[in-house]
Amino acid sequence: MILLLALLSVLCGEPGLCLEEDGGFTFNGDIRQFAVTSNTLYVATKERLYQLSHDLSLINSLTQRGILKTGNQQDDVQFYRVSEAAEWNATFSINVLLPFTKNDSLISCGVTDDDCGYCEILDLQNISNLLYREHFQVGPLKNSSRSVSFLVGVKKKTQTDAYILTAIQQNKDQPENNKCGINQQAVKLQNTDNKQGGGIFSVTDGASGEPGIKSKGDVEFVDGFQISSTIYLFSNVLSARTNRVRLIWLEGDKSKTDTLKSLRGATLSVSNGERSRLVASSVIPGEQPVLWSGVFSIDGGDTDTELMVFDISPDYSTNTDSDPDFYTSAPTEVTPKILKPKAVLFRHSSMTSVLAVRQRGWMVFFIGTGDGQLIKLSVDRNYHAGCPTVLYRTSDDRKVFPKLHLDPVDQKHVYVPFSNQIRRVPVSKCSTYTNLEQCWSAQDPYCVWCGSKRSCTFEDDCTDSDWLSIPDESQHKMISHRVEKDTNGQVQLTNTLGTVTICGFQLFVTFVLHFQISLKVHAHLTVGEEVSSRFACQFASRSGSICVSNSPPPQFPQCTCTLSDRTLPADGLDVTVKFRLGTSPLSQRLRLNDCSNIRGTPSFVLCQECIKAGCGWNKNSCSWANQGKTDDRACKDLESGKKSVSLILIIPIQ
Repeated sequence: MILLLALLSVLCGEPGLCLEEDGGFTFNGDIRQFAVTSNTLYVATKERLYQLSHDLSLINSLTQRGILKTGNQQDDVQFYRVSEAAEWNATFSINVLLPFTKNDSLISCGVTDDDCGYCEILDLQNISNLLYREHFQVGPLKNSSRSVSFLVGVKKKTQTDAYILTAIQQNKDQPENNKCGINQQAVKLQNTDNKQGGGIFSVTDGASGEPGIKSKGDVEFVDGFQISSTIYLFSNVLSARTNRVRLIWLEGDKSKTDTLKSLRGATLSVSNGERSRLVASSVIPGEQPVLWSGVFSIDGGDTDTELMVFDISPDYSTNTDSDPDFYTSAPTEVTPKILKPKAVLFRHSSMTSVLAVRQRGWMVFFIGTGDGQLIKLSVDRNYHAGCPTVLYRTSDDRKVFPKLHLDPVDQKHVYVPFSNQIRRVPVSKCSTYTNLEQCWSAQDPYCVWCGSKRSCTFEDDCTDSDWLSIPDESQHKMISHRVEKDTNGQVQLTNTLGTVTICGFQLFVTFVLHFQISLKVHAHLTVGEEVSSRFACQFASRSGSICVSNSPPPQFPQCTCTLSDRTLPADGLDVTVKFRLGTSPLSQRLRLNDCSNIRGTPSFVLCQECIKAGCGWNKNSCSWANQGKTDDRACKDLESGKKSVSLILIIPIQ
């Protein structure tokens, strides 16, 4: 019975670990590694390995304590797990944790107490099932956030082979020197299967020996991933005087050797580049070009960080294996390509992690901070950022782990790891917005106004109903309008002002051009297909209808009213516009003014008044919308003349 209880303790874990009601799981030690599959999380602490469901319910827990036993040969040392109550003399510390879904296995590698590399292959569905083990170094011997490991595919003639790419931090003053050997390669490819040449975990590549990429100096690796056949690897190249943020491209093709020799590189240029350092990164999902986001420390420390977007599409025009910092045979003195940011999206005192996702036409960034916050930043396709919101904040200012993951099952939660805890935080709290205007004003691409529920919710929670949401571009107003003036080209015959002779007849005529004033109203919304097909508008003033009968028909998202009177009152005209948008009523009151009557000395204030009136700014004066610029950028040149106002941004907690 005692033996049975001990065995259950090894396989099922220790008591006292629980799923917290508010969406968190607390572990018995600090998180060392963290990986996610389609429905499961795997978390390694110093003394345990956990298997959790996507909602953070505990599935399995495995002790990392054990004993080292020497086999028949002196160097044949094996690690055996023991129960919680049994004596132990070693701990298997995991530094590499890679779910290999194709093989339904979990690769865990690290070091045991004899300072030698050790790996296990576990059953992906049940981590208590050990499939294979071997004393072999894969990844760093020290637990380091400055080394990365991930699975890559290398295309061969008839198949694609999977390898473990390891990029290990290089410190020339403190090399990984241990009794089991010295690792001199910065980047390696290692087997994932015994059927591959050399056996599982082997670095060899047939007659090519043990190919690898070396570094010229000290290097910290930050992130890496593969898109199609291209492998991307990001690092900080360090020296006493300067830092450089480097990007390596590799082409996964033919063999390990060919893949590593396909090395091409670029330098990421950021402000104060000599001290800048890459802290965290996330690729932005989507097609070409390949967009990527990075958190950069501007001063080299942890107190001044910026979130930037780069186009990191590979450049195949440069020579391979020719780089000043990385090489397979010998370093070369060349100037690498310089990549400049497309946009600086956000500045904060201490960002530590970032996750980028796409939601309709928006990019959404989830940002972890050094004081325990999870911030959400929505950015449109023109890189205009909305107001940041805090989704979660710890009570004790614990630092957020460098990697964030999206819940792969519902896509509505973010896994936020802290020192010894993972929180499952909703990506939005749409239900806090109680009406259509609030739901839209939140500028949250996750939220829609659901017509049947008359509530703000996620789109997939609004079934069998019409819905409204924000457009693909950032907007300050849900409804905007333009006042345009056009000539219709009509000529009226009259008996005054001059003569003209036609076919021998002398006529008294004047040519009078009639002008039309049009009000164009634009709904800045994204709607379901049913709503757009039934879209309609109604224009009215106190005196009744104001539109001529032959006004253009409505076409979502715009309605046009050609005014029946060809002039506007000197004091303006109040107009109410009612929209038919499914089951959601929407109306807007507008004040129409004669654009030519908005006059004064050219200034930022006058320009803003002109734009807000639906008019256009043209040559330092207000004109009709179709005769000038109609967005806020029209006033940019006049902005220096306005008074300076200090603003303090307070980010609300939803």
